[in-house]
Amino acid sequence: MTTPIKVDIWSDIACPWCYIGKRKFEAGAAGFDGEVEIEYHSFELAPDTPVDFDGSETDFLSQHKGLPVPQVKEMLDRVTGIASTVGLNYDYDALQHTNTIKAHQLLHFAKSQGKQVEMKERLLKAYFEEGRHVGRDEDLADLAAEIGLDREAALVALRDQTFLGDVQADIAQAREYGINGVPFFVFEGKYGVSGAQDAATFVQVLEQVKADREQAA
Repeated sequence: MTTPIKVDIWSDIACPWCYIGKRKFEAGAAGFDGEVEIEYHSFELAPDTPVDFDGSETDFLSQHKGLPVPQVKEMLDRVTGIASTVGLNYDYDALQHTNTIKAHQLLHFAKSQGKQVEMKERLLKAYFEEGRHVGRDEDLADLAAEIGLDREAALVALRDQTFLGDVQADIAQAREYGINGVPFFVFEGKYGVSGAQDAATFVQVLEQVKADREQAA
């Protein structure tokens, strides 16, 4: 293959399955004999979330979903266990629940600088493993600087909401595709895969796309 297989991924920073799915997809892509190009797209799971939520993740989920606290704790323990199987160390005690609209804008800023994939990883790690705040301009600009982006330029883009239109366009496109949950992977604009599937599933789809290309050629 001369050109990489394009994979568009809709996900949210505050989505635990998106980070798990990212790791599983990366394992699949590593096991595939060919080049893959990734582009991340914005999706907000809870757009009504305040920037500064006063409470724990357990508090948020029990209030937002109306679930009993013991059930929420059981869910978080389960997802933490699954995350650990792909090398991720979720820390829900430290996690600072926040609105992700600004984090998505930062991802588009990073994309304009050719560092979207690195920014996505940094944001997910900051949120799920390090207890960093990913909803405020200053904190986000710090994270941008950590991956080598210009802090001041990132801050200006966030304050001016330069990339808000791009975030909204991603969300609108997700709606057109009928995406109502993330992660959601779209291969070459043809095949859709929903959820944090096993690496083998991703390899299978990549092989299918490669076979389609070869057949068309």
